[in-house]
Amino acid sequence: MTEFKDLLTKYAHLLIEKGLNVQTGETVGITIASDQYELGRLLTKVAYERGAAEVIVSYTDDVISHQTFLYGEKERVTQPAAYELEKMRYLLEKRASRLSVVSSDPDALKGVSHDVLSEAMKNRGKAFKPMSQAVQSNEISWTVAAAAGEKWAQKVFPDLPSDQAVDRLWQEIFKTCRIYTEDPIKAWDEHEHNLVTKADILNDTQFDGLHYVAPGTDFKVGLPKNHVWEAAGSTSRQGVRFIANMPTEEVFTAPDHRRAEGYISSTRPLSYSGNIIEGMHFTFKDGKVVDVTADKGEETIRRLVFETKGANGLGEVALVSDPSPISQSGIVFFNTLFDENASNHLALGSAYATSVVGGADLTDDELEEVGLNRSDAHVDFMVGSSKMDVYGITKDGKEVPIFKQGDWAI
Repeated sequence: MTEFKDLLTKYAHLLIEKGLNVQTGETVGITIASDQYELGRLLTKVAYERGAAEVIVSYTDDVISHQTFLYGEKERVTQPAAYELEKMRYLLEKRASRLSVVSSDPDALKGVSHDVLSEAMKNRGKAFKPMSQAVQSNEISWTVAAAAGEKWAQKVFPDLPSDQAVDRLWQEIFKTCRIYTEDPIKAWDEHEHNLVTKADILNDTQFDGLHYVAPGTDFKVGLPKNHVWEAAGSTSRQGVRFIANMPTEEVFTAPDHRRAEGYISSTRPLSYSGNIIEGMHFTFKDGKVVDVTADKGEETIRRLVFETKGANGLGEVALVSDPSPISQSGIVFFNTLFDENASNHLALGSAYATSVVGGADLTDDELEEVGLNRSDAHVDFMVGSSKMDVYGITKDGKEVPIFKQGDWAI
């Protein structure tokens, strides 16, 4: 127990000091599950030690959420409460750094009406759009990290007793976040440098598009003029360097969502809206999804794509080496934070404004004009494998290998 507490303390320091890079006098907003209160307390303590002026912790609970959606009055449970919107406005006013610690059961909302969930997700997407825009344009520092929830651990390691599954999941979280190293922050500095080197090559090249080829996939997507590839670290409007995802293995940018043609298949399950979706196959024409099927959860993914503004177009393209540690673990985490960092992935919905030069200063209409999708959603899905090749398409139509058999070729 003492060893675990020491590791958890190192983790808290990493998330606050390297992830958010909390500055003196700022407000910090933390969202974390109720059963992760020990980590929540450590994060609060470290943030104050770092110099935060205030730390606002919001606790979530899968069981309560499930009961609310099952038994609550539909008109209320599908609309964000007034106090939630007021909290969002306060955090935006204070330009608060945001830390989200995910640990939910991937099947947390199984059995809840698709109509209720779809309406709730659409309404929340619209209501919290100001926060989403602040995050996507790096107006604030933000980090998404993980904690080992019991139900999540049992989903990932079904053959282990509950307590052993939780221990094993914590081990994987600590391993992928480099907590077992002597100096995790130094280890992250080196990792960030390695990923940024790849991003720099792609930024200098400025391909006009990408071509994905793999079993079940033959897909081309355009890239906007002056697009920006990012990796690991980002810089907020206040000039603070932060890490948006911990762990992370990706190099990403936004596509020109108006130019997407062909078909592409998912390679890992997607946990979305409390449901698991597997075996997705998307067909694109003139930049839009014109058809999507799934082996499991088809209704959920179709509702997202065809009933949510902008979710029938793409907002992100991300490259992840298949030999990366998360991929080579062979574990399916049923959690996008981890699974997207084991695989090349795309995102349906809104693009990050910072994915084009000067994008943070552009309006939604101006971003749309340069090809960045605007939407009330942003949902990643995994498409990569050791059998995937990715080519950069030059302006004169030549194809240059970027990935061969799932690994970097540049």
